[in-house]
Amino acid sequence: MSSSTTSSPAPRTTRGPLTRSQRLDRLPFTRKHGRLLGASGIGWALDAMDVGLISFVIAALSIHWELSKAEGSLIASAGFAGMAIGASVGGLLADRIGRRSVFAMTLLIYGLATGASALAMGVGVLIVLRFVVGLGLGAELPVASTLMSEFAPARIRGRVIVWLEAFWALGWILAAVIGTFVAASGPTGWRWALAVGLVPAIYSLVIRLGTPESVRFLEEHGRTEEAERVVRSFEDSAGIDAPEPVPSALPADARQVAADEVGTIPTADRIDPSGGIWSTPLRARTAGLWAVWFCINLSYYGAFIWIPTLLVDRGFDLTRSFTFTLIITLAQIPGYAAAAWLIEVLGRRWTLTLFLTGSAVAASCYGLADTEWTIIAAGCALSFCNLGAWGALYAIGPELYPTRVRGTGTGAAAAFGRIASMLAPFLVPVFLIAGGQVFVFAAFSVFFVLAAAAAFTLPEQRGKALAE
Repeated sequence: MSSSTTSSPAPRTTRGPLTRSQRLDRLPFTRKHGRLLGASGIGWALDAMDVGLISFVIAALSIHWELSKAEGSLIASAGFAGMAIGASVGGLLADRIGRRSVFAMTLLIYGLATGASALAMGVGVLIVLRFVVGLGLGAELPVASTLMSEFAPARIRGRVIVWLEAFWALGWILAAVIGTFVAASGPTGWRWALAVGLVPAIYSLVIRLGTPESVRFLEEHGRTEEAERVVRSFEDSAGIDAPEPVPSALPADARQVAADEVGTIPTADRIDPSGGIWSTPLRARTAGLWAVWFCINLSYYGAFIWIPTLLVDRGFDLTRSFTFTLIITLAQIPGYAAAAWLIEVLGRRWTLTLFLTGSAVAASCYGLADTEWTIIAAGCALSFCNLGAWGALYAIGPELYPTRVRGTGTGAAAAFGRIASMLAPFLVPVFLIAGGQVFVFAAFSVFFVLAAAAAFTLPEQRGKALAE
């Protein structure tokens, strides 16, 4: 982590009280932040590992079970159907019972279901279990990013969320390693690969016992004493004495005015969330966010779920196909690193737009690639740009909504995006028939361009405190 995130805390004034949210925003990045990021990130990586593994499993079953492309599409889409429902329901639950509880519950659900998938004896059972896996996976991602957003200091919040999203690369790389050396090892290799998915079920206990609940959620639900204990634990980690808190008996507007008198961090636009995420003040940002989620999901999952199988179709054996995919996956890490730096330099909107535009160019190049080195080069460029875009997208979502509907807003956008994830596996075989691989990746390029256009309509929230 850069020195800028671990330097001494921003100067504090004693002219008046601070809200608990401002006390969190003014802290440096502490060891306690690091532990929360690590705990959330490991859950995120395990999620990515599961999503990534299914692409290798489908490629392996196309050989060992003579799986057709239609059956492979059903297996992949069943998981995404579960993710669509899980993201929507998970976001709603996170606003009602808490971020931490939903996070732990989702890890337990998809961990157990993935482990059970290793025992599947037919395509039908595997499809059902992948749907259950998707329920947990879909809910976990928006809830984890919401929880981390509500603890991260405002001046580096975007960077912290990109760090969180970077764990996705670690999980996908782990999936590529397991796919290459386990799933491709023989007729039962794919079963052992899926058996690793039991790990999240065990890890859910760590999340439930060791992760603090969101302070903003606790205050929203009147649990002020618990919220104060959580804030104090972060201040203790930073070696900072607690300032005089804003009296909880004051109305929310009065607390904000009192805090603004001494605050140095810009406050996000104050929005009444009573009308929900489609109310007049929120509908434009909700529509833009949903459009980005839909287009990026269709292109990303359409490409990366099918890349191993498409390489096999082009004449590469299973091991070589998986090795190429592993190399391409490694390019995700520098993509996240670039996004983590740019998001606090250029801002969220420009960073997301830039990486989505790069994804469009890279997708077109991959469709035209016809040699080993061009396949790897274009694939790495696509991986670099696309995962940088994902990092920026997860940073933007929670910042667009007030606390009361933050989980709902991020979860609903993710759920809408998963509709595209469900369509993508079916569209790829159709696109292949229509115009081959060139047509497939040209279509993905178009959707990346549409996502970039939608991203540029979103409001810029760099450096602002989250809306209450």
